Amino acid sequence: MTGISNGDQVSGEAETMKTLEREASSSKGKSTSRAPSASYDLEANGAQKPEHDDKPEHQPENQKPGWRRMISHIGPGFLVCMAFIDPGSVETLFQTASQNQYQLLWVILLGFILVFIVQSLAANLGVVTGMHLAEHYRLEYPKYLNYCFWILAEAAVIGADISEVIGTAFALDILLHIPVWVGILLTGLTPFLLVGLQKYGFRKVEMALAMVVFVIAACFVGELPYVKPKASEVFKGFIPGFNNRDAVANGIAFLGALIMPHNLFIHSALVLTRRPPQSVKGINDACRYFAIESAPPMALALFINIVAIVVAGSICFASNISPGTAAACKNLTLYNGAILLKDVLGKWSRLVYGISLLASAQGSALTVGCSGQYVMQGFLQKKTKKWIITVVTRGLAILPSLIAALVGGPSACARLIIISSMILSFELPFTILPLLRFTSSRKKMGPHKNHIAVIIAAWILGLCAVGINVYYLSVGFVEWLIHNNLPKAASVIIGIIVFPIMIVYLVTSVYVIFKKVDVATYKPPPPLPLPTNKDSMGETIEEEEEIPYREDLVEMAESE
Repeated sequence: MTGISNGDQVSGEAETMKTLEREASSSKGKSTSRAPSASYDLEANGAQKPEHDDKPEHQPENQKPGWRRMISHIGPGFLVCMAFIDPGSVETLFQTASQNQYQLLWVILLGFILVFIVQSLAANLGVVTGMHLAEHYRLEYPKYLNYCFWILAEAAVIGADISEVIGTAFALDILLHIPVWVGILLTGLTPFLLVGLQKYGFRKVEMALAMVVFVIAACFVGELPYVKPKASEVFKGFIPGFNNRDAVANGIAFLGALIMPHNLFIHSALVLTRRPPQSVKGINDACRYFAIESAPPMALALFINIVAIVVAGSICFASNISPGTAAACKNLTLYNGAILLKDVLGKWSRLVYGISLLASAQGSALTVGCSGQYVMQGFLQKKTKKWIITVVTRGLAILPSLIAALVGGPSACARLIIISSMILSFELPFTILPLLRFTSSRKKMGPHKNHIAVIIAAWILGLCAVGINVYYLSVGFVEWLIHNNLPKAASVIIGIIVFPIMIVYLVTSVYVIFKKVDVATYKPPPPLPLPTNKDSMGETIEEEEEIPYREDLVEMAESE
């Protein structure tokens, strides 16, 4: 009997060990994705390993030094900031400098302050709620309005891609002397290259592209001793004001090129590839880390923009300007921008400028492609392969670019970039205002909702940007309607079509401002302390630095 009992005991212990091993194995394979309600998966984070592990004791994630936790949050800000030095931004800088010299430096500063605030709010929205911005649209707005906002978001993605298409075509012409219209057609192949590179870890390629782009920033800085700008004139540019209607148009175009709607969608989604500890302090820390992570690249982008406009403005308004440079400054665009680097690089200016322009366009194209996928998934709850979305978006961007190149050549293409930037600016009310509403709501954000100072500053800056758009849209269009050379009948027909659209634009903006937030997405974290993973000997097991908690979004970013 004793032998039988001992055998049963050994058999039972063996069975227990097998059960523990199966549980440990299954816990490793479990998804750590976070539900939209921001619930916390105790099992996935508290599973214990039955087998012995000789690892030395480590601190759990929530007890690691701040600098180590900060490192795990680096990434989204650098990707998003590629848009601030993309071809669309550079084109509007050149146009602004050649026509208004330093007059609109205050718009650049105001724009970067606003963009830092709204990009940080977009990141906070994702961290706190576990849902990105497009998903909140689907929850909050009626179905028909959600479809309208989706169309506007897709139009913003296409508008941003137009500048990448034209920038790439200009770079190919500068480097290889390929005609612009042929280069535009060739950009239809680049989405496949970008998707293929991303499959094998595009972060490294992306950082290499960013480093090449910063070469041109160093060139602009090196140009400063040659152009010798007057400090007093430069500082006057930071005093708000518009001297003429062209300045208003350039200011609006720059805001559209800087505060891109698709950037807010992608930033709120990219932060969901990291998982902060599910506590009030853990979420606050994550929001702070993402803000800190975005600050250096944004500050560098601001510096690049200011230096570029100072250099271009100084050259184009110099008293001893050469005839060739004066002719270029009359229509300074991406296509002939290499002339600004001639003093520093000499005959190498076109080569370096062309390489930097190509890198800028391709790095920004990656951001546009990813944002198109998040927009589709968020608004419509549909997952589509990345290459399909990227090819369709690129095709719709190629069509107007090709028409402009065939009809008007490089100058028409450059003008199309400005027009697309202005369109992006007109869409700002339908992106910034909902974001401010969501992040200021206790239903959405709980105790992490915007501080009163942030609310006041963000709404003032947001309404200023919207007000400038409305002013230019109404006053500018009325003046054009009165003074254009079209037949009176054509002017009347255009007015009948456009004025109702303007009324809808204003009414929808007011609706978005005052629309009550209905759906609560914040769920308080569990009151218990976070569990610590330990091995069978009771030693703490080090947790991963970056653990995705929206695996559906991670898969979208990595899939073809």
